[in-house]
Amino acid sequence: MPRPTVARLALGSATVICSTVTLLLLTGTTSDAGIAVSAVLSLLLGLAVTLARTAEEGGESRAAGREPAAARERRSSVRG
Repeated sequence: MPRPTVARLALGSATVICSTVTLLLLTGTTSDAGIAVSAVLSLLLGLAVTLARTAEEGGESRAAGREPAAARERRSSVRG
């Protein structure tokens, strides 16, 4: 599995922050246990978003099979 990029980590972090604030505002909890549950759920959601985005974009193994545009152009100019 490819390593997450900075953009993917930023997306996961933004998901954690937004979902934590949303859960705390919607539930109105003030107890320590409620805050801890909201934080854990938000962390799991952020992790899921980061991993889903990583899998969605593919990885280095898929990209390794693709031929760069410059190489295609060179190959076609040599043939033709």
